[in-house]
Amino acid sequence: MIIFRKTILALTGLFICIFLMAHLGANFLLLFPEERARELYNNYSATLRGNFFISIIAYINYACIIFHVLYAIIVTRKNKSFRSVSYEMNTTSENSSWTSQNMMLLGTIILAFIVIHMANFWFKVKFQHQEEDIYQMVVDLFKNPIYLLIYTLAMLPLGLHLSHGVQSAFKTLGLYHKKYIRWMATLSVAFAAFMGIGFAIIPIILYFR
Repeated sequence: MIIFRKTILALTGLFICIFLMAHLGANFLLLFPEERARELYNNYSATLRGNFFISIIAYINYACIIFHVLYAIIVTRKNKSFRSVSYEMNTTSENSSWTSQNMMLLGTIILAFIVIHMANFWFKVKFQHQEEDIYQMVVDLFKNPIYLLIYTLAMLPLGLHLSHGVQSAFKTLGLYHKKYIRWMATLSVAFAAFMGIGFAIIPIILYFR
């Protein structure tokens, strides 16, 4: 059962990674010259809202986030329940990184950010029907120094979570060979750095533009 739970955790996490790559790619549209960026981003947003297939993908992503959170809680609790004997000397820090020991903490911070982020974007578009100029809505929000700070700081736990999560997911799915584990660890760190820096740098550029 524990293998099944970790597999669900890995698959949902990797699907979310695919979504993040697509999301970051769309955010790069914001860096075009203003009028061109406005046209491209608003057209992109309209396409997302009007495409049935993309809507299905979005709901799958929401489901993946929910299952990822639930199974992360279950797996973490199960792992703790296995430690029924207290040891006089805890050598956990010698065998694993700070990130791997604090994935739940990092995930909690990311989840809190997702709620804030969706309240400021998804909720306004979906329920308040602010659809005329989403580009301007995004730019105005990133011009708010408080939200800019929250957004950019949240990319640090995101990057740390991804750096361990991606390689852990592939290990769970069977990538155990020593040669590939080393390669996957490097790729995971590179991917996490690109995603974290990529998401953080865009609002900073918009703020100072």
